[in-house]
Amino acid sequence: MKTSRVSFAAALAAGTVLVLSGTAFAHVGVQPVGEAAKGGYATLNFKVPNERDNASTTQVEVNFPVDQPLTSVMPQDIPGWTSSVEKTKLDKPLTVHGKQVNEVVTKVTWTGGKIEAGKFQQFPVSVGKLPENAEQMVFKSIQTYDNGEVVRWIEEAKEGAAEPQSPAPVLKLTAAKGDAHHGAAKTDEAKNTEKDAGHGHDEAAAEHGSDTTARVLGIAGIVIGLGGVAFGVASRRRSA
Repeated sequence: MKTSRVSFAAALAAGTVLVLSGTAFAHVGVQPVGEAAKGGYATLNFKVPNERDNASTTQVEVNFPVDQPLTSVMPQDIPGWTSSVEKTKLDKPLTVHGKQVNEVVTKVTWTGGKIEAGKFQQFPVSVGKLPENAEQMVFKSIQTYDNGEVVRWIEEAKEGAAEPQSPAPVLKLTAAKGDAHHGAAKTDEAKNTEKDAGHGHDEAAAEHGSDTTARVLGIAGIVIGLGGVAFGVASRRRSA
């Protein structure tokens, strides 16, 4: 009886884990290919799973934050899907690579394809330049099914609160490349350490050179000595 209760509890716990895992991962998300460094460029994959058993996803819309404008947004071609890019004019132009940019991308929409039940699709987009003074970016997205249902992945998570029912995809940004905290500039202590290491190497090299010279001279002496012995023996034989 006790064994049966334990087995039932274990099965219930396993089932709960599976249900929670499915809930946690069954939403639109975004992941960079490699790193998404502040102030740099990156390729982002928007992953869209189909959550319905009786309908297919036929449209995906990703909105780009206006308060973190991206001057370059290029969706990758996906067989069976057509992408459309919407832009908006900026109140204040941005300067990128010496050129003024008056408009930025605010939305990318994919249509024409189909994500069937039990499957997912990734939508790659090349973006830049990523904001330099932010820790993350939020991409509110809308998923449309062929039965007319629309799911809005637009809720932003709040610190200390549980994950919302329909969370918006969040991209975590990493430190800018060449940042001082990542070893771009060497400290005086590091330089002194390298200097000491260099002196140690020079001393070791000098010691090794002296040792090698001594060995060469020693071998030369032995050879000369053997030659002298041989010459002496030959001379005695001639005398005899």
